Amino acid sequence: MNLADFPDFSGKHVFITGGAGFIGSSLIGAIIEHNKVTVYDNFSRNALKFKPYRNHPNLNIVHGDILDPEALKTAIQGATHVVHAAGIAGIDTVIRNPVQTMKVNMIGSSNLLEAAATLDHCERVICFSTSEVFGQVAFRANESNATVLGAVGEARWTYAVSKLAEEHLTYAHYKEFGLPTVIIRPFNIYGPGQIGEGAIKTMIELALQNQTIQVHGSGTQIRAWCYVDDMVEGIMRCLTVDAAVGESFNLGNESTIITIYGLANTIVRVLGSKSPIQFQAKDTVDVELRIPELNKARQVLGFQAKIDLEEGIKLTAAHIRQGMDNNSI
Repeated sequence: MNLADFPDFSGKHVFITGGAGFIGSSLIGAIIEHNKVTVYDNFSRNALKFKPYRNHPNLNIVHGDILDPEALKTAIQGATHVVHAAGIAGIDTVIRNPVQTMKVNMIGSSNLLEAAATLDHCERVICFSTSEVFGQVAFRANESNATVLGAVGEARWTYAVSKLAEEHLTYAHYKEFGLPTVIIRPFNIYGPGQIGEGAIKTMIELALQNQTIQVHGSGTQIRAWCYVDDMVEGIMRCLTVDAAVGESFNLGNESTIITIYGLANTIVRVLGSKSPIQFQAKDTVDVELRIPELNKARQVLGFQAKIDLEEGIKLTAAHIRQGMDNNSI
């Protein structure tokens, strides 16, 4: 990402819920030198501890829960920009904790928006939704497409429905109270610093050790993968482009389309791994096709993903390999 594209973004105070997570902690690296950053997180996952700027003098860390509205309102004061990246994520985590998923993603988001509305000077509120709101089949899905949710009782969709509720609540705060909100729908983000669940992360870890890579189902599920630096640039554009206010945007990479089986083979080939690939039955519903259309992000934000899949795999693998080497010492 070229930070020269955002020369005026300095002297701000950015409040990031979930700032210790994968995307939130990556965003911090892009803004910390010239802005104050407050991280508000319960640290159930902590990618921030691995970042070189974790002790930066411009960084303020608050251990807090977005289900605690009073603590949230206290911590957010003074912020000029808000990035709401906190939430329960990861399909396996969601399936194990559907009630907590709904509470955090809906009630927590309501708390955040109400807290942001108390700010004396708020320039932007970014709220993260998900590409899951497009359901099991999303081919070149654009922001105006109808959202499609799965059957009640299928745990996977508790995440999607809670994020869709967050979208409606976010837009309602813009329309009713004039809060300068922007909604982001990320499409399959990966890269250095990812923690928890993630197909590319898991496959690379196994490939580097020449261990068996498990592909769920038939392996014909199709995804378009977006490297985290491109995602961070998209967030920066949502923070700085005036025309973004009141809008929602798909953020992803249209040119990195591949099946899950093809992804496993590509990782093995690019890394020169000896990992065998095996198929494994999956007892939960899966998304068969997920490819974004990014015309709106290009036209309004000037956003264009730059990192191709093989380059992203190499960059991610180098980071993971370094971590493995450090742990072996």
